[in-house]
Amino acid sequence: MSKTIVVKVDRRVRHALYKKYVTKSCRYKAHDEKNQAKVGDLVTLVETRPLSREKRWALQSIVRRSGLAPEINV
Repeated sequence: MSKTIVVKVDRRVRHALYKKYVTKSCRYKAHDEKNQAKVGDLVTLVETRPLSREKRWALQSIVRRSGLAPEINV
């Protein structure tokens, strides 16, 4: 999956019966042309034409870089 990032979006919803807040999440595959996004970055996406079977989004900008150490390639 070259030039592809997976973005996880969390949202809190209230359960209809038990009235307890539950965290639900969705994962979106997005196109990253320059491979500039890293793990833990906060990014914004823009909707685009279908690029593959699952990719319908593209990276627009990186809002905040993560404080994680760089990845080690072994």
